[in-house]
Amino acid sequence: MDWVAEFLESYPELAVFLAIGLGYILGGIALGGFSLGPVTGSLVAGIAIGQIAEVPISPMAKSFLFLLFLFGIGYSVGPQFLQSLRQGGVKPVLLSFICCATGLATVLVVARVLDLDPGFAAGLLSGGMTQSPAMGTATEAIGALGLEMAERDRLVAHVAIADAICYVFGTIGGILFCSELAPRLLGIDLKAESRALEVEFGMERTAPGVQSGYRKFDLRAYATPPDAAIVGATVAEAEQRFPEARLFILRLRRGGEVMEAHPDRQIASGDILAIGGRREAVIEILGPRAEEVDDPDLLDAPILTAELLVSQAEVISQPIRAIAEAPWARGIYLHSVLRGGQIMPHAPDLVIERGDVLKLVGPEDIMERAAVHIGPTISPTTATDFVVLGLAIFIGGLVGSLLRFNVAGFEVVIGTSVGALVAGLLVGHLRTRLPMFGRIPEGAVALMTSLGLAAFVAMTGLHAGPVFFPALREAGLGLLLGGVAVTLMPLFVGLAFGRWVLRMNPILLLGGLGGAMTMTAAMAAVQARAESPIAVLGYTPAYPVSQILLTVWGSIVVMMVA
Repeated sequence: MDWVAEFLESYPELAVFLAIGLGYILGGIALGGFSLGPVTGSLVAGIAIGQIAEVPISPMAKSFLFLLFLFGIGYSVGPQFLQSLRQGGVKPVLLSFICCATGLATVLVVARVLDLDPGFAAGLLSGGMTQSPAMGTATEAIGALGLEMAERDRLVAHVAIADAICYVFGTIGGILFCSELAPRLLGIDLKAESRALEVEFGMERTAPGVQSGYRKFDLRAYATPPDAAIVGATVAEAEQRFPEARLFILRLRRGGEVMEAHPDRQIASGDILAIGGRREAVIEILGPRAEEVDDPDLLDAPILTAELLVSQAEVISQPIRAIAEAPWARGIYLHSVLRGGQIMPHAPDLVIERGDVLKLVGPEDIMERAAVHIGPTISPTTATDFVVLGLAIFIGGLVGSLLRFNVAGFEVVIGTSVGALVAGLLVGHLRTRLPMFGRIPEGAVALMTSLGLAAFVAMTGLHAGPVFFPALREAGLGLLLGGVAVTLMPLFVGLAFGRWVLRMNPILLLGGLGGAMTMTAAMAAVQARAESPIAVLGYTPAYPVSQILLTVWGSIVVMMVA
């Protein structure tokens, strides 16, 4: 094994890639529905490799990757973050604040009782609340304490060790609490409550056309017989015969000529109509009533599938039902709504917010007109705006390094990491108003966030590996039990506060708890148990707020414990 250790110590960059690769393998192994995930997997893999070799780690490389990660996170949640603070997600946002504050207070109490050093305390936070980015802000804060190099390295290693110890229960505890224990404490049936909430939002699982009316699009041709009820009616009048199905006559053939079906054009006997709508609505409503014909020229209409970024005041804070009734929405269909990286459930009463991405299907000319009322089309791009990326991180880091303030007699430095996070938030928010500003492809953002964090924690694990077991003996069982407290206390307090103070709907409350703890797996577990996606409505407003707060808490914990 000596040659392996010598090789890894000689080529530390390869050791990092090895830890990432093994971490993703380890993180993908699921046992009873639980998995470590790639980030914690990379941490554990780094610690394991650190048992073999003392791999030298460059502090600059760690900081570089972590700043990329933080900017990417801010860029991703920026469109929803400020919106969450302002709009109808006030209750989930308050829930997020309460859970985050309770988590911070619990960490400080446990650290005081167990006499933990700043490294163990910060790892207790990141592991117990499954917020790995807090490891990075804590590491930066430790570096700012002015300690000797050996002591600083020891505390940084303690961050990784405590995170690894506390993370497993943090994840399992969050999943079991939100999907199993909390529903029992509330005395609710998840399926029944979810179904009732779906009805309240106008969602219908079985009856066609009762949902938003914006569904998967199909275009078919039907002949108009002489005795048809629509003969002599205008196109608009014919479309109103089945308003709940949103069937539209987009084109028609008359006497060999293909023409556009304007709303005021009258339908004549023998016309062949190109009718668009949800596939199942077209088949179920028109199939038994009309003769379908094959007319390739008539149906050769340019149909576009596009993603539009909501930025126009006309549709912001409007329910889907109202948007669907707008004259300019005639002939277009909603495929999906993406908010904060999560697909929202189809519901007529779902309120559209700034920064939402609407995936629409419809004729090209109508889609172009709709973009004027909704927002710009997000066309695929492979080019990253490195000018904005580089300058935003630099300016954010510069401002963060200069900003200092006192909290209860402690001097708190914002730091370059929080500065980069805020810079990402601002750029992400600005792109909802200036869509061509700071464009970064989704794939690039995903690489920044996934690889950046995985590589950072892998290097942290490699650094902590040689001292892992001695520090584990030093921490003892108390650290593990402290992690249990840090996980459960915010959940219990949040559950009580959300139910009896905020009076939240129980399904939205459970989704909000998942968002407040930044536990997507907990929200997914609630959805699976409820057999409904509607818990995401509570998750999306809470998640970006907690993502920011818990990341900042990493530096706060170090400052206060130190």
